Amino acid sequence: MKKIVLMLDKLLHVLMALCLAFMAILVFGNVVLRYAFHSGITWSEEMSRFLFIWMIFLGAIGALKDNDHLGVDTLLKKLPLSAKRVVFILSNLIVLYVLWLVLDGSWKITMTNMHSTAPATGLPIAYVYGIGIVMSIGMGIIVLFNTYRALFRTDTIEELTRMKESEEEIMEAVHEEIMESHHGQKRDAVGGER
Repeated sequence: MKKIVLMLDKLLHVLMALCLAFMAILVFGNVVLRYAFHSGITWSEEMSRFLFIWMIFLGAIGALKDNDHLGVDTLLKKLPLSAKRVVFILSNLIVLYVLWLVLDGSWKITMTNMHSTAPATGLPIAYVYGIGIVMSIGMGIIVLFNTYRALFRTDTIEELTRMKESEEEIMEAVHEEIMESHHGQKRDAVGGER
């Protein structure tokens, strides 16, 4: 299970990086073509906009997974552990309802625009609206998993309700992830040589 989650996390990061890279190449290439050769790629702006939309929605999934969304936890910090659990579960139920609304709306608008095409690229507009479906399902799975952890694993509620205080703390968390990944690769390399 952990390998599947790790693989999906890497896939998410790769997709976001590809969206950003392709978007940067398109915009930069179009600027160079416009100023140096007085021409351009007609579909560059539209495709960049589509990639930007996908990158933002995929990033929202990643931020939820890493508990990086903005939150106000002033009251939550003062509550006892059992009350934290209740508040966390209630807030997750509200989030699940909102994600259901996003899924329902995205599904309807995607199906409505299945035969509508974008003017420059000719891609179905459903590809743009379909990211709402992907985002709501991805976030829903994460919220359900976190709710399960809060209900049945009593030691995880502090971790689930903890907000990162500053950029330094976020950078420390990223550094710890990199170090853990690096040590894991070393162990795999050492174990693989035997």
